[in-house]
Amino acid sequence: MSCSKILSGDLPELIYEIIAYFQNDYSTLHSCILVNKLWCRLAIPLLWENPFSIPTGNYNFIEIYLHYLNDDLKTKLNEYKIIGSLLTTNTLFNYPSFIKYLNISKINTSIDMWLKANDITLNMVLVFEFKNFINMSLIKLFIENEVNLHTLDLEASNTNYDTYIEHILEIILQNPSFINNNIRNLKFSISSSSSKIVNRVTQIINSNQNLKKISFNYNTNTFHLYQSLLLSKESNCSNTLNTIIFYHIDFEGINNLDKIFEQLNVLESVHIIFCRSLDRFIQQIIKLTKPFKLKSLFLIVRLQIESLELLLQKSGNYLENFGDYFDNDKSSSYQQLLQLIINYCKNIRLLNLRNRIKDNITSLIFSLTENIKQNLNYLSINLSNYENDEYNNIKSILANLGQTLPSKLEYLSLVLHIKENDIEIFLKNSQDNFFNKLVIENKKQKDDNYIDILPYIKEYVIKKKRVKYLAIKNTLILGCISRKVDLFDLKDEVKELKLHNIKVLSYNKLSIGTIYRFLNEID
Repeated sequence: MSCSKILSGDLPELIYEIIAYFQNDYSTLHSCILVNKLWCRLAIPLLWENPFSIPTGNYNFIEIYLHYLNDDLKTKLNEYKIIGSLLTTNTLFNYPSFIKYLNISKINTSIDMWLKANDITLNMVLVFEFKNFINMSLIKLFIENEVNLHTLDLEASNTNYDTYIEHILEIILQNPSFINNNIRNLKFSISSSSSKIVNRVTQIINSNQNLKKISFNYNTNTFHLYQSLLLSKESNCSNTLNTIIFYHIDFEGINNLDKIFEQLNVLESVHIIFCRSLDRFIQQIIKLTKPFKLKSLFLIVRLQIESLELLLQKSGNYLENFGDYFDNDKSSSYQQLLQLIINYCKNIRLLNLRNRIKDNITSLIFSLTENIKQNLNYLSINLSNYENDEYNNIKSILANLGQTLPSKLEYLSLVLHIKENDIEIFLKNSQDNFFNKLVIENKKQKDDNYIDILPYIKEYVIKKKRVKYLAIKNTLILGCISRKVDLFDLKDEVKELKLHNIKVLSYNKLSIGTIYRFLNEID
């Protein structure tokens, strides 16, 4: 198949699949727009799926949106007499129709940044009125365009925005067809105590007749709210809801979980991330008469081993994403945890390990990675926390890890605290492995302005084309002093690596250590 056929547009379906692969790579999508009309038509919707989450600098997408307001709203907008020269006069696409992800809190933040970027200053009374008008106008615009939202994120964590959010929720409730037909997933992060917000969110949940995914973030009261709704006869979710995410929820005092899950007839995945009082949660879950399809388990507090075993006996075969984020000095309990994962969880795709590496742990890490080798695609190991007498364990892992990994990984992250030449051990002994994304942080006690492991990366990785995306960061840790050197900021090195078709990204952008990014990727 010749490249010319793709470029000429003979295979639009195939072209779209290629372009969709760069969904979150905005610079590449911008380049796609310049190829030809077909590529432009296919790339533009991806760029406009979630504009409120893209740091554009000037936020001019808001001006483009305002161009599409109906005549009544434009008349009202002109009364402010402050942005007439900023509005776009001609557009090529119906940009509002492309939006798929809408976070109501980020709308307000984007408006703030837009005003600041264009040096628009208003008195306190007028700025509130103007921002509220823009907020309402954008929501009405999306509703009028009958957009099909993949996700509506009802985030209300900043009480300064309560009034805006109340008005937005009211507009949404005034359009029941939008709630019923155009919102697939709902996310909640509501710390506001406003009774109006709570009541309106309750109505939105109860009105949605096609809800597929729901996410509860931080506020346990939000789950109490939904719990009462789900147990009621008016709930519409029993035969539609297939994904639930619990993020930073404390299950202490939450009852009837078994009754809730028994009523969810099409539930396919449950994700538990950084939650507390899980022993209580497990006591209720093991009473279920149906399978409990736990897909993600990320721990920040130590569980009783007996409780964890009961959970994994019931759900371990479904588990695809596992991570420990707690410091555990009890080697025996961590050894037991790893052994349980080995015994019950054969289908792990994403694994995050960050505990102390003692003698009796090293062999278990090798056994675990070998056990899940067939499915493993994302691996993150933090080897930076050790005592001096444990350093040989780190070197052992670096020397042998490559032999237990699959030949290809989508993502490998190593957080180290080693001498620069010791990275050679790992790179030399893993030469048969390909890492699409390689992320390395080396924590040091020596203040350098360069990436000291880079020569070894060039020798064993770059020359052999074993990586597509690369991020490396040195972090100086010396008492209270912390300083970072990111490869992305070393422009000459970035240019050199680009010649080898290696794309260097900033450490923060490529690292999925931030679980928030992982949450957004759960479909």
